[in-house]
Amino acid sequence: MAKVKVRFAPSPTGPLHIGGARSALFNWLFARHHGGIMVLRIEDTDLDRSTREYEELILESLRWLGIDWDEGVGVGGPNGPYRQQERLHLYKPYTERLLASGHAYECFCSEEELEAERQNLIAQGKMPRYLGKCRDLSQAEKEAKRAAGIKPAIRFRVPPGKLLVVNDLVRGRVEFESDGIGDFIIVKSDGLPTYNYAVVLDDADMEITHILRGEEHLSNTPRQLLIYEALGFKVPEFAHISLILGEDRSKMSKRHGATSVVQYREDGYLPEALVNFLALLGWSPEGEEEIFSAAEIARLFSLERVSKSPAVFNLDKLKWMNSYYLKKMTPAELTQLCLPHLQKAGLVETDLTADKLSWLEQVVAAVQEKMEYAAQAPELLQIFFGDAITIDEQDEEAKAALALDTSPAVLQALLTEVKALSAWDTAQVRQILKEIGKKVGVKGKALYMTVRAAVSGRSHGPDLNELLVLLGPAVVASRLTAVLEQL
Repeated sequence: MAKVKVRFAPSPTGPLHIGGARSALFNWLFARHHGGIMVLRIEDTDLDRSTREYEELILESLRWLGIDWDEGVGVGGPNGPYRQQERLHLYKPYTERLLASGHAYECFCSEEELEAERQNLIAQGKMPRYLGKCRDLSQAEKEAKRAAGIKPAIRFRVPPGKLLVVNDLVRGRVEFESDGIGDFIIVKSDGLPTYNYAVVLDDADMEITHILRGEEHLSNTPRQLLIYEALGFKVPEFAHISLILGEDRSKMSKRHGATSVVQYREDGYLPEALVNFLALLGWSPEGEEEIFSAAEIARLFSLERVSKSPAVFNLDKLKWMNSYYLKKMTPAELTQLCLPHLQKAGLVETDLTADKLSWLEQVVAAVQEKMEYAAQAPELLQIFFGDAITIDEQDEEAKAALALDTSPAVLQALLTEVKALSAWDTAQVRQILKEIGKKVGVKGKALYMTVRAAVSGRSHGPDLNELLVLLGPAVVASRLTAVLEQL
């Protein structure tokens, strides 16, 4: 087999979305598994929506995910340039060849004519397609159209009665009838190539051996096969990957979770978690293991284990997977990941002293087991900030603990103890709580839940002894005073 060469060719019309990221990842995994070449090409012929800012955002998202490329934008290579806008001059000779051979022809139909034809076919219950009005115009008719100021598009002449077969590496044999396609535009009247045309010329010129892309492109494949054949190009292998659906089995959208990679990055997900998660959207390894490094996935990856069925995007599973990777971080590393979110929430200042940073690392460590993504930090750490707290109105357990007859005595006894201290450690806290329980005559929830609710406003959270140590006697005293006043 020739050296594997794949490509990822995004359009810079927006940030890298989850579906695009998975396509890029599968191409990267396939290339790395086979010791092949990964090409990154930019399809920027949508002049109205393509921007260099989006291009850079896509490249940065790929780099963040750890997806690198051997040839293409920013890297160079023997088949450049790698932006379609810079390749337009390369397409013209191929167009002239197709016109000369009769595989293509000029079409002068207006948008209004085409829409009327389309609506007429729909009304008859037929598949909308171009019926070939300009197929056999005489030279005189063409000149008259040009004299009237009409710029022609170039259409590919689809042969009738032809069976087009795609031996898809994921979906198996897929057949298409040419009679259902209709002559399609390959170059628009403004001179820009259409997707189906440019993609074939680029893939052929760059000697792409395998095309791994989303299932939505399967319907484009017969048109592309016709162009490959007309120009005498070698046809690459195709593999169409299933769609990504939300948990309700509908098309992936924002209601199922963020749709762009940059949003997950901003929310504090880790690239290794997102790569691990995306790899399992449509591909499954042998066995039950679900946690893999990118290198491990590349070693195991094969198209034989890529599913034909749609992949379901389970946000809870992504959170679980990300939490696994967060737990592997040191408190110092996790704190740096959380800092922007804590600063945005106004909980910590921009310039932290060494002591404050050390304290913050301990605080982050206290909730590390509970954290699913870094943007949760303000919510999880809120209880560590401020001299007073608000009792969570939705937390019936916390409210019930503070409503006990013994609660005022428990809290007053603790307040008396903390007022005499400037600092304490876990052993001291444990001993103080034990003595208060004996003194007031309470234990279990009546003691510990009451104290937790008073100092945090919640019935659940970090270890109580650790929470009290990190808050410190002064803050605990302030919070107890405020709660006792309310009781």
